[in-house]
Amino acid sequence: MNLGIAGKTAIVTGASAGIGRAIAREFAESGVNLVLVARGAERLSATAKDIADRFGVEVLWVAADVGDSGEPDRVVASAVERFGSVDIMVNNAGRACAGGIMAASEADWEEMTVTKLSAMRRFCRAVIPHMRQRHWGRIVSISSIGGIHPNYRLMVSHALSAAINNLTRSIALEVARDGILVNAIAAGAVLTDNWASNMLPAVRKQRPEFVNQSDEAMVKLLGEEMTPVGRFGQPEEIAAIAAFLASDRNGFITGHTMEASGGADRFM
Repeated sequence: MNLGIAGKTAIVTGASAGIGRAIAREFAESGVNLVLVARGAERLSATAKDIADRFGVEVLWVAADVGDSGEPDRVVASAVERFGSVDIMVNNAGRACAGGIMAASEADWEEMTVTKLSAMRRFCRAVIPHMRQRHWGRIVSISSIGGIHPNYRLMVSHALSAAINNLTRSIALEVARDGILVNAIAAGAVLTDNWASNMLPAVRKQRPEFVNQSDEAMVKLLGEEMTPVGRFGQPEEIAAIAAFLASDRNGFITGHTMEASGGADRFM
């Protein structure tokens, strides 16, 4: 499918790994120039080089903590200086954060609030004026199925995902007449590095039957247990949805949070 976005410019946050990296690659395959954002410069620069070499698009990488209030404006200014415009914005920074009301720390709430929700709001404010000038723009934010079907074991992530879904709808209504479409993807259990480093240890603590299982075995068993399709999702599957929502082929979907969870209504 020709998405009609070759030559456009996209900013992708959380772009050095997982879903963000998969989205960047998907865009690059369609000829989109990229501004990749993440905190870790070494992995980010390696990702940028790999994509540029593989797909022949221009890639600018900007190491930034998007939770810092001034960084979204700086990233967007860098993108405009390099490419002249920003056509597509993908808000993907953040991670799943285990813990209920008693277990989640103040630091967890503060870090994820600025990384997931405040950064999304600030990036939208920064890119919308440039999109309005061209009367064309696409904003896609990665949310969680837990924003629709919350699980108290992931309270921080799921409360913020609900806020992202609501903010997506509100922004979409404000800018629809400007040719800017704003949507979110409510991802379910998707197999990323975060599952191995963050989620699987939390599941082992909650589910004694998994204590002696390998990561691979746990992923297989959890996928069969949690999702009607019987497996975890892959980052590339979320990326394909993001690419369509951010494309010229999408002209009539806005303010929508698309569930991409294999039919599941829970996360763990």
